[in-house]
Amino acid sequence: MAHFRTVSLSLAAIAAALAASPVLADSAMIAGTDVLRTWNLVVLGDLTSSSEVEGRTFVGGNLTGNSSNYQIQPIAASSTGTPGLTVVGDVNGGSKNLNNGSGAVVGGSVNSGLNLNGAAQTVLVGGSISNTNVNQNTVTSGLAASDPSFSQNLTQQKSLIETSMTSLSHNMSTQASNSALTITGNTGTFNAQPDSSGVAVFNISSADLDKIGEIKFNLNGADTAIVNVSGASITLNDNFLGGTQNLGEHVIWNFPDAKDLSLTTAWGGSVLAPGAAATTGNYIQGSAVFGSLVQNGEMHIGTYTGGYTAPSDPGTSTSSGGSSSGGSTAVPEPGVVALFAAVLGGLAFWRRRKVVAG
Repeated sequence: MAHFRTVSLSLAAIAAALAASPVLADSAMIAGTDVLRTWNLVVLGDLTSSSEVEGRTFVGGNLTGNSSNYQIQPIAASSTGTPGLTVVGDVNGGSKNLNNGSGAVVGGSVNSGLNLNGAAQTVLVGGSISNTNVNQNTVTSGLAASDPSFSQNLTQQKSLIETSMTSLSHNMSTQASNSALTITGNTGTFNAQPDSSGVAVFNISSADLDKIGEIKFNLNGADTAIVNVSGASITLNDNFLGGTQNLGEHVIWNFPDAKDLSLTTAWGGSVLAPGAAATTGNYIQGSAVFGSLVQNGEMHIGTYTGGYTAPSDPGTSTSSGGSSSGGSTAVPEPGVVALFAAVLGGLAFWRRRKVVAG
């Protein structure tokens, strides 16, 4: 029988950890293009999954579906303390597997249970948690009741992401094209012609995508290639000549009008469709943002790494130096991230104290 245990830290220990942790003072809520750099998958509403995500996942609603896997690849630690899985609502359905020290923050309750695989993990839960074998991990539940800011900050982060991604998608869609799609037979060639900032922009329609079955993408040194695709109903069923590698880091497929999106082939490039109810049946190599998602295909890392920031994006840096490394709005530190880091620090403190006392 599984053994259940909840580790709770005193307010004093949490306060000490907050004071001692230098990363917290510099952290900010994540917005703008930093959302694409931070998370492999972002779903603003509900995610129903029977698949896996190689990088980090953010779910603004509930996470449901059969057993699914998160952070299955070892990735660099987040400078903002962002865990491998963040869910604003509840976690239901089959058990969810967290790997490679992923950790999780859940605003509601974990009813499905979590399998905490690999290195020791920290899980923070607003409600209750069941069907989870804690072992060497740190699991703290009931935070919504003990700390009202826990739920408030999760909701604030969700709202900021939703506003930011909708604005980013719109702003991208208004940019003038400087690069062209050429169609020869069944093949569409995207030939990037980046400007002095390294940005290439294509403006096409969903009907253009429907005309082709194969895609050839020539980045030609572009830091970021934006492909704006108009249309409310989107079908992604094209094959990528030369494979999908290295496209997610530099190509953003933007679907500003999409209400429904269906993907059946392996897709190269990050996907921005914040208003779409999406269904995936194959993998995406890059970052992805959807309104809601039924996920039957994997999300592969190769998340966006470009330096693009839209001029009026809520995540745009206002520094006169023109740096594009930010992409996040300087707002008060989200308590949920602070608490996540605090628990890690507090746990280490108590373990050291136990060793000294022994």
